[in-house]
Amino acid sequence: MTTMMSRIAGAPITWGVDGSPGWGHLMDADRVLAEMADLGLNATELGPDGYLPTDPAELQQKLDHYGLELVGGFVPAVLHLPERAEQELAYVRRASQTLAGCGANVLVLGPGSGLDGYDTSIEMSAGQWSSFLDNLKQVIGIAADEGLTVALHQHWGMAIEKPHHVERLITDSEVEFCLDTGHLFLGGADPVAIAEAAKGRVAHVHLKDVDGAMAQRVRSGELPFRQAVIDDIFKPLGEGAVDIAGFVSTLEADGFDGWYVLEQDKVLDADPDPGAGPIEDARKSFEYLASLN
Repeated sequence: MTTMMSRIAGAPITWGVDGSPGWGHLMDADRVLAEMADLGLNATELGPDGYLPTDPAELQQKLDHYGLELVGGFVPAVLHLPERAEQELAYVRRASQTLAGCGANVLVLGPGSGLDGYDTSIEMSAGQWSSFLDNLKQVIGIAADEGLTVALHQHWGMAIEKPHHVERLITDSEVEFCLDTGHLFLGGADPVAIAEAAKGRVAHVHLKDVDGAMAQRVRSGELPFRQAVIDDIFKPLGEGAVDIAGFVSTLEADGFDGWYVLEQDKVLDADPDPGAGPIEDARKSFEYLASLN
């Protein structure tokens, strides 16, 4: 088994790069990849559609330039609305081909709500759950055709948000999971308990820490999610309320050998000065993980 520190990757969202409409300033991809490499990260996720090249050969050339692997990509897809199924599955197929073409083995599925942004929670009806589970099977098949594992990502403001959503998927689906410590905590779950409940089905991990008081304000509806991100609800690892050490030790004890992705959601309004900005928090998180060894 490879060491934990050899399996630390970055995600463009840690550098403020998100595909949501009006999210904020997007840093240049070359600067982001260079800063990942400077930190000592070994890989990156793909980022939002079109941020990095979608042609596999072009993307591979860029990644090789920075000495990075591609370990997956966040692919949002609305699966509970039958009228959107055809176009959403077509996007999943294209994203799968890009990911597989550059050597990734995981498709991180974001179960879209059908609404813009992440500020509105939804509860799927019985019929929508049925459509969701049926389309999820199709996503798993599409990805498998390209040699990819689907890792479903519970996420605030998406169709799978709360602990009971995750628990239903554990029971009613064979899908594997991308466990995100920050979004699990924000949704009201104990990330360590979910890691134990999903034992053997964790394919990928997103690591972020959370300001506990702000999380409660988001849960109560007092503070919109996007504003909370602007206000820095997500913290470097070890500086928030999440038991990151317990979560990591639980997974490692279970034999997890996938990637830990530093994924601290940020919103930027301009390029930071060289050596400043998101790289500072990413470095703190990287050093925190090193301290756990």
